[in-house]
Amino acid sequence: MKIQKQFRPAPKFKIQDADAALKPLSSGDKTADQAQTLALTTQIAEQQNMFYADASRKLLIVLQGTDTSGKDGTVNSVFHGVNPQGIKIVNFKAPNAVELGRDYLWRVHRQVPQSGEIGVFNRSHYEDVLITRVHDWIDDKECQRRYAQIRDFERMLTETGTTLIKFFLHISSDEQKKRLQQRVDNPAKHWKFDVQDLAERKHWARYQEVYADAINATDSDTAPWHIIPANSNTHRNLAIASIVLAALQDMKLKFPPAKPELKGLIIK
Repeated sequence: MKIQKQFRPAPKFKIQDADAALKPLSSGDKTADQAQTLALTTQIAEQQNMFYADASRKLLIVLQGTDTSGKDGTVNSVFHGVNPQGIKIVNFKAPNAVELGRDYLWRVHRQVPQSGEIGVFNRSHYEDVLITRVHDWIDDKECQRRYAQIRDFERMLTETGTTLIKFFLHISSDEQKKRLQQRVDNPAKHWKFDVQDLAERKHWARYQEVYADAINATDSDTAPWHIIPANSNTHRNLAIASIVLAALQDMKLKFPPAKPELKGLIIK
């Protein structure tokens, strides 16, 4: 079984059916798993070098998950070794006045990767069918319309040369509680803590529902979702690095062909 398929959601996926503490790729030794992840990220960097040089493809990685699920940690671990010229990390926050004056996909489309570039969305266009539903800022009819628009948007991206991989970082309510408390208890992590996170935590059950709805409505073979058990940071990084590397290897990347006019050239 390909590594990508191992984490795909089942039909009519429900988050409560997924165990956030599972570690299907773990050896049982944390140090060994971290070493394996490092080896994978080294290979990702090697693949990205060819990806950037070839400049004929685009790769977009979407990271979604509740607060503290590890989106920043994933970026730091999985992509730490890649050439910064060939990767763009975009952190989508609440839309500003300029963005609110346009359609909700406008700010997203202008950030998609160009040829030879890997784009990583830390949150994404999915916020427009997640928090908006939890707080009833849009109704069911508008939500269904947006699902259709998102499917069309992602289909357009894939049909014009973008490989799209979407990750849902799945943590449990108890794990989120522990991570939020760690931020409160450690002054060095206070910058990560936002009181608004506590307000959103009150809607935990509703978030699980709308995440499942969004995943079921927008999962496809060309724009697949992957459900990553993320209570363990080590396993989360191992799983995502494995999937990203497999996607790059499936592209059969090569450096551009040598230039005949350079054969025998002597630099003086």
